[in-house]
Order: sequence, then C-alpha cells, then structure tokens
Amino acid sequence: MGESVGASHGEPADTGSGASDLDVLLGLLDLEQLGEDHFLGHHPEKVWSRTFGGQLVAQAIVAAGRTVGPGRPVHALNAHFVRGGDVKKPIEYRVQRHRDGRSFANRTVTAYQGDQELFVMLAAFQDWAKGLEHAAPLPQVPDPDGLPRVEESFAGLEDRLQMFVQAPHPIDMRYTNDPAWILKGTGGTLDYNRVWMRADGKLPDDPLIHVAALGYSSDTTVLDSIITTHGLSWGFDRIVAATVNHSIWFHRPFRFDEWALYATRSPVAAGSRGLATGHFYSRAGELLATVVQEGVIRHFPSRG
Repeated sequence: MGESVGASHGEPADTGSGASDLDVLLGLLDLEQLGEDHFLGHHPEKVWSRTFGGQLVAQAIVAAGRTVGPGRPVHALNAHFVRGGDVKKPIEYRVQRHRDGRSFANRTVTAYQGDQELFVMLAAFQDWAKGLEHAAPLPQVPDPDGLPRVEESFAGLEDRLQMFVQAPHPIDMRYTNDPAWILKGTGGTLDYNRVWMRADGKLPDDPLIHVAALGYSSDTTVLDSIITTHGLSWGFDRIVAATVNHSIWFHRPFRFDEWALYATRSPVAAGSRGLATGHFYSRAGELLATVVQEGVIRHFPSRG
C-alpha cells in the first residue's frame, strides 16, 4: 500500500478513543485557526513513528482552501516532503498568499514543528469554466460492490502486515487485482495496481473536505506498482520507502464518499528512486484527478 516520508514500518500506537476512523480523519481536517493564514493541525491516536504524508497533504489543502474561500476550487498542488514529523507534537500550517486574480489564486503552505520545516506545498485555485474536453478511458475492472475490503486480504498474514492491520482505515479500499502481499505468494509480477476507494461513510457537503480526503488517499497504494513490477511486497521484503514529492491535478468536481478507481503504474525506477503515476476515475468513467509521486525506494535482498 505504500509509504511516505511520514510513515514507518513500526507498529502504530492506539489509545482506543472509540471514534470511527473516518470521524478521526474529519477531526484532523478541522484545523484550529491561530491567526490570519496560520493554522494548527493534530495527529490521530493511531500513528506511525513519523507523520503520514497523506495527512500533511490533506491538512495543507484545508489550510490553503480556507484562505481562498468557497467557489474557487483547488486545481493543482505540488508538494515536497522535507523531513519526518514528530507524531507527539501538533503541526503549524502557515499560508502565504501569492495572487488573488479574477479567476486564479495561488498559495504556498509550509508545515512547521518549532522552527523546522516538514513540508512545503504550492497550491493553485481556478474558477470552473467549460472548454475542450477529453480524457483517458476508465480501465476495465470489476465493480467495487463485488470486491472484498482490503482488510479481508490481511487474513492469515497479520504478523507480516502489522503496519497495515493496525493502521487507521478511514477509506474503504478494494483492490481489483491481487495486492502485493497476495501476489508475492504466487510469484507473480504486475506493472499496475487498481483500487476502488471512497470515504468509509458520508462526508460533509463542503467540497474542500472531499478534495482533502482524496489528497489523503492519494498517498496510499500509489507506490505499489514500483514494487509489484519486481515481484516484491510490503511486509515480506526488506523495503525502505519514503515520499520525496507529490503532485495532484484536479480535473472536475467530485464527491469522495462515492466510489473512485485509483489506477496507478510506475513508468520508471532508477537512482534509488521510483516514479508512480495515478488516475482517479468516477464509477461513471470520468477522470477526476491525476497524481504523480516520486519516492526513495531501497530494497535490501536477503542474504542466502
């Protein structure tokens, strides 16, 4: 399912609040305002040793969006991960306004803990307007209603996949192909991965929350195709993965409590880095968003 600069292979802590994982995610997106263009975000109770990259992306989207206001949606973001965050401390998000034009707005969001920068994101907003349209088609995949939740694929492998079993699951994810850990048992390889996703419950009507939830989800499964191309799997092979940069382009409005197919593949891996691309499609076949992520990927084969 992948890693980011904010995730680790350790077992997450869980203090057991009783709230659903989706409620926890919505709480994370409800940033505290410290001042004009200055926000505070918190961590969930289930955490890795470092901040999950999707959390940084999602909270930064909310921070930037709050300075733009409704009616002008985000259409692109480009993020760079600088260092791993301390999960015991909150995160400050400071927004810099670059432009508020007639139809465009531009923001930079920098995440801090103390005087250390964790993450920097440039976000662009644009009014919706009609124009030329075309898009790559939705891949032919099974319908999500007939597929098992990803949690069901962990059965019998819990000791190997503790990092996923113990993680929060605010998103209902359903692979249309064998995930890496199942593929590992067959000795197969796969140069793509396709996963249906939606929030595990109803989201508020605020479009910014739906964009942030997709941003959170976009940092999961995207690196899978790098390792499945080589027949490797999280939990079975010694792999160190960390996100370097992450970009998303949003093509049209959507609700992320409705099914979206995340179709990913990796065009290249070289120099200890891997590049992965992804497309989010609606169930009706509309291309909703495009993702490009680069990560450090290091594999340490077993000796003997």
